[in-house]
Amino acid sequence: MPQEKPDLRNLREPKRFQRALTLLLMTLVLPGSAQIVAGSRKTGRWVWRVVAGLIAIVIFFVILGLIWRSGTINILARPGTLRIVQVLLILLAVGWAALFVDAYRLGQPLTLERNHRLMTSIMDGVLIFVVVGALIYASVIVNTQRDFVASVFGNGQKSKADKGRYNVLLMGGDSGADRIGTRPDSMTVASIDADTGRTVLIGLPRNLSKVPFPAGTAMAKQFPEGFKWKNCGAECLLNAVYTYAANHKNLFPGDANPGETATMQAVEAVTGLKLNYYVLIDLAGFRDLLNAVGGITLDIGKRVPIGGGSSPIKGYIEAGKNQHLDGYHALWFARSRAESSDYERMARQKCVMSAMLNQLSPQTVLTKFQGIASASKQVVKTNIPAGELGTFTDLALDAKKLPVSSFSAVPPLIHTGDPDFALIRTKVAETIAKSESLDKDGSGGDGKTSSTPRSSTSTAPTTGTTKKPSTKKPTTSPTTPAAGVDDVASICKA
Repeated sequence: MPQEKPDLRNLREPKRFQRALTLLLMTLVLPGSAQIVAGSRKTGRWVWRVVAGLIAIVIFFVILGLIWRSGTINILARPGTLRIVQVLLILLAVGWAALFVDAYRLGQPLTLERNHRLMTSIMDGVLIFVVVGALIYASVIVNTQRDFVASVFGNGQKSKADKGRYNVLLMGGDSGADRIGTRPDSMTVASIDADTGRTVLIGLPRNLSKVPFPAGTAMAKQFPEGFKWKNCGAECLLNAVYTYAANHKNLFPGDANPGETATMQAVEAVTGLKLNYYVLIDLAGFRDLLNAVGGITLDIGKRVPIGGGSSPIKGYIEAGKNQHLDGYHALWFARSRAESSDYERMARQKCVMSAMLNQLSPQTVLTKFQGIASASKQVVKTNIPAGELGTFTDLALDAKKLPVSSFSAVPPLIHTGDPDFALIRTKVAETIAKSESLDKDGSGGDGKTSSTPRSSTSTAPTTGTTKKPSTKKPTTSPTTPAAGVDDVASICKA
């Protein structure tokens, strides 16, 4: 039986006004309670069931997140799940608005004095605007996340960790009007411990020559002596592998991304690591991404020119501690070549990566998510499947607690014109082993000790072109960096 409408004529007008406001506040705190008290109890009970169900779902995922964080993120980050959440938020907004309207009706505003009726109407409108507006805004954020995941992350094949590590190739594409095709201007392998998240950054110079390819691949058959041909010059360096493969798609039948595939193969043969995924970042759009997260703060060891090369130097990013860089200045800090070597530039890029890893907090992501997602869609291309988003988010959260180790294959240890690839593989393995030992011995480790020794014995490569271990001393090049350039702190500190 429907609940009878209460007769409020015997109540004093202030009491009626108080009752009307209370019903609205009850709807805000516990939707459906106004109907239980003064309206349709059946409706109120159904609303309570819905509210209880939603609270139970939230509690379930909170508990699941505490037990299995990566899996929970994987579930919630799926486009299908996000679409369901978006629809639920919109339905919740409409339903809650209807309850506010009904609570206003139950307050019988026509029995109130003119001023009290006006105040009740304004309060009802404000509550509807705030609650519904918040839910609609949340649905917009969820839709942005769904669009971001669908646009950036694909349905590619999941790749298992190799020897307990995920190895991800990070490429910075510096395409522009003065360039023919796309060339990765920076290449860094992030080798991530699958258990702890402890990360090693392995920098590879873009001008590394004669790079090998894994045996059996199309590029290895095309270049059995490494990526070179007569008088090739700059066209046969590591950063040109991408363009060559993109222009020779016949070598990669059925592959939509031959440039990325060939570059990953070359990096695997150079480092001796099995790569799981790649991330290609457009450096020009990187500025927008950095602006979206509010920039980064670095200790800068020496000033860096803005401009140079084919354009005049417009100014400098000055040295100093706690220098805050917006997107424009952070981009120039990472890419500037004037008055420095490529190898110093690589060190600066490591600083930017480390700063983003260490300074990008969950609060920043939540408060600036739409800007981050919008910029990332234009900046990032990757073959990491959407189903692995939770895994890498989980590892990134763990990695924030640990220092980043690094190694760069640069002079004087490695002569880029005639590289000793066996030595590079040895140093990569040593750096990773050293990083892993910090967790195995229980020390936690600071990861700050330089990982670029001046000499070492090398082992024969297992893939690609074979080359006897070098007996000559490391040779410098015209762009030889200062001693210890791979110690990132000598150039900058995140």
